[in-house]
Amino acid sequence: MLRRDDLRLLLNTPGGGGGAGQPMRDGTMPVPGGWNRIQIEVDDLDATVDALRRHDIALRSEIIQGNGGRQVVADDPSGNPIELFEPRRGD
Repeated sequence: MLRRDDLRLLLNTPGGGGGAGQPMRDGTMPVPGGWNRIQIEVDDLDATVDALRRHDIALRSEIIQGNGGRQVVADDPSGNPIELFEPRRGD
């Protein structure tokens, strides 16, 4: 993770430790430049996913558990990937 003022840039590699490097259900792996996305932090990922499904929003995967928290990727109306991320809370 890189930070500068209020900007936080998260970097990951295919097969890396975070959820962003994990394959999709169909086995598709991330490729350089192919999975760039905006990340929106949410407080309750399960409730957010339920609401998206009630509105027939397609998700690229089920919820994925990574080192820093849980995430799911949806497509915006233009087909751009949007990651919804719930950070891991203190144990």
